[in-house]
Amino acid sequence: MSERLTDSHKYKLWKGKLETNGLDIHRVDELYSRRNGKGEVLFSLLYTDATTPEGNKIPPICFLKGEVVSVLICFIDIASREKYLLLVQQRRICDGSMTFEHPAGMLDSESDAAAVAAREVFEETGIQVDKEQLVKVNDQPFYPSTGTSDEAMYMFYCELELSSEAIQSYHNQTQGLLSDHEYINTQVVPFAEGHKLITNVNGILLNYLYLKGVGDWDLLKQL
Repeated sequence: MSERLTDSHKYKLWKGKLETNGLDIHRVDELYSRRNGKGEVLFSLLYTDATTPEGNKIPPICFLKGEVVSVLICFIDIASREKYLLLVQQRRICDGSMTFEHPAGMLDSESDAAAVAAREVFEETGIQVDKEQLVKVNDQPFYPSTGTSDEAMYMFYCELELSSEAIQSYHNQTQGLLSDHEYINTQVVPFAEGHKLITNVNGILLNYLYLKGVGDWDLLKQL
């Protein structure tokens, strides 16, 4: 049986935040929803009639996606100490082009963001990492598109020291879940070069936050 939108974790989380911040919700229309094989809501397009605490109407369209994770995987060559990004390459609906991104995915109803992040890394790149190896960048979620979506992102990074041969073994591998329409090729690229390939603001931000977090100021200057 398909999950009702109003019973879904994502909807309750979003509506609860609106009410906590003082919005008076008069009506929510479900324009479209996509569900997974279990019938659970993956995302929805909603029309919302709500009033702010200031007495104003808020822009009504919301793309309901919920909480998501993004993970920067940085390979460090044991011999040269050069850093490489492990990126996933796939076509995206934004413009139909091949995009370069960090591994990412949705939490759905799960609460352990690090566990989900580790699983997404494996599904999209083939690398097995423990959640304890992931360093969380932000305790409170970042909102990539505050005007049109509830998407709330948790960011992580992981450094892996490997030989040059081991690093290159992860390049140009086919990954992804076909059931989720994922057609992914992995790309191993020198860090500064990989940074230039990324066009989504979340990935660019995560690169900077990682370099700040580990204090790699020399590489930061190259970006």
